[in-house]
Amino acid sequence: MIIRKREEKDNNEIVKVWFEASSIAHPFLDADFVEKEKKDLIDIYLPNADIWVCVENNTVIGFISMLGNEIGGLFVSPNKQSKGIGTQLVNFVWELYSELEVEVFEKNQIGIAFYEKYGFVQIKRYYHTESRNYMLRLHYKI
Repeated sequence: MIIRKREEKDNNEIVKVWFEASSIAHPFLDADFVEKEKKDLIDIYLPNADIWVCVENNTVIGFISMLGNEIGGLFVSPNKQSKGIGTQLVNFVWELYSELEVEVFEKNQIGIAFYEKYGFVQIKRYYHTESRNYMLRLHYKI
């Protein structure tokens, strides 16, 4: 298993990992919002974010997307979750930034549990009109 910078050839696998993991973490999101997020992932985030992928047997099994020091997305294939891959990805980007922030849906108990275990603390809570859900902004600094 290696972590490396995203390459164009990874894009379809990244979208697949995102969709499968997002479906588990975000069952409360409606289909129209998910479809818009998928389009944004392809059109906006893949070309503009710094993305690192975790690859096993030439297959992307997880990725972390960075917008400055903000984690724009952290997703691991459902069959590879709870094996330390998310932690390895956060540890990898931690080497590049002195502090990290992330926004997570308040109903995303999987994400909140992960980030709290890592040591992130809530600094803000707000209503996200597009998704009709509350978001938490979390911060981490040693």
